[in-house]
Amino acid sequence: MQLHLTQADHDLVSAAVTQAEAHTSGEIVTIVARRSDSYHDVGLSWAAAAVFIALALMTAFPVQLRAFLSMLLLDWEHELADWKLLMGLLGLLILKFLVVRYLLAIMPLRMLMTPRATKARRVRRRAILLFRTAAEARTRGRTGVLLYLSLDEHRAEIVADRAINEKVAPEAWGEAMAALIDAIRAGRAGDGLAEAIRQVGIVLAAHFPRDDDDVNELPDRLIEL
Repeated sequence: MQLHLTQADHDLVSAAVTQAEAHTSGEIVTIVARRSDSYHDVGLSWAAAAVFIALALMTAFPVQLRAFLSMLLLDWEHELADWKLLMGLLGLLILKFLVVRYLLAIMPLRMLMTPRATKARRVRRRAILLFRTAAEARTRGRTGVLLYLSLDEHRAEIVADRAINEKVAPEAWGEAMAALIDAIRAGRAGDGLAEAIRQVGIVLAAHFPRDDDDVNELPDRLIEL
């Protein structure tokens, strides 16, 4: 299931940020990306693995390999020549590599074959990079928070500025993350983002209540990459 965000989702998220920031001096930035990485290396890794697996099978069953190559090459000799054996083996391995490589050029299949741990690392890395670009040290009190959602991976990250990390444990974002992921799995990304923002706002308000002279320092709108 491929998730999409509508204009109504954008409006819902913007309203949620405005409402959450009405009670805190913290600033919430919301960014959504289609995916966090191209995962080209995953396709190459699977293609290389396929070659080694095929080579191991050919080594384990040399008689069958010779018989298959003899049939394939229409060789009538009693014993397949070594150069023909090696050339046939090389051809089969190249074919195996190319088939797997180009199959995994299909993005949905490549995403399916990417380990969850790899997705988690790439999403986290992209979230930190975007936070440094869009929110880090951009508020007077270093109270910026990035809520990042990567749609194709169905994963989200919350990254906070220094002042927040000094007071708020990572576990405090648990309810926000749970609400967001549950909604994503149900295909309601906009509702999940809005609820996660509300939960983040509650945490921020408890530690960083809104000052009388507080101004809006970061955009409330949903940024879609």
